Amino acid sequence: MDTIKHAIEASIATKQQILNNPALLGSIQAVAQVMIDALREGKRILWCGNGGSAADAQHLAAELSGRFYYDRPPLNSEAMHCNTSYLTAVANDYGYDLIYSRMIDGACHPGDVLVGISTSGNSKNICNAFRKAKELGVITVAMTGASGGEMKEMADYLLNVPSTDTPRIQESHIMLGHIICEIVEAQLFPRV
Repeated sequence: MDTIKHAIEASIATKQQILNNPALLGSIQAVAQVMIDALREGKRILWCGNGGSAADAQHLAAELSGRFYYDRPPLNSEAMHCNTSYLTAVANDYGYDLIYSRMIDGACHPGDVLVGISTSGNSKNICNAFRKAKELGVITVAMTGASGGEMKEMADYLLNVPSTDTPRIQESHIMLGHIICEIVEAQLFPRV
C-alpha cells in the first residue's frame, strides 16, 4: 500500500507545482492559442516522441484529429511515428536520429506546429526535428521534464514539467495535452 500511496502523492505534488507556476500556466495557454491560430490558417499540428512519449504523442494527436469532448469536424493533427514502413526505412537507411527531421523536411510548411515530447529534453531525433523545423519556419513546442534539456533552447514554447521522475513527467504531459486539446476544441468549435 505504501508504494501505491507514494506514487499517487508524488503525482499530485507534481501537478500542484504546475498549478502554482503562473509562467507555466501562461505557456500552456500560449501553446493552445498557437495551435488554434495554426489550425485556423489551414496548418497542421504534428507530434513526435519515443517510447511512452510516442504513445502520448499518438494519444494527443488523436484527441484533435478525432474528437475530444464532443462531436465536431476533425482537425489536422498527426503523430509522426505511425507510418512504420517510413520509420523503419529511414532508421535503416539514414539512422534513427533522422526519422523525424526527414519527415519534417518533406511534409512541413511555415506555420505548422511541431510538438516534441521527451522527458529528458535530449532525444536526438527530436532535437534534429526541431533544428529542421526552425529552418522551415515550423513552430516548435517542447514538452519535457524539469530541466528542458537541449530542447529548452530550441523550442519556441517550453512546457517543462517540474519533475525529474519519468512516470510523473509523463502523467503530467498527458494532463497538459488534454488541457490544450480542450481549449483548442472549445475555441474552434464553440458549443451554442
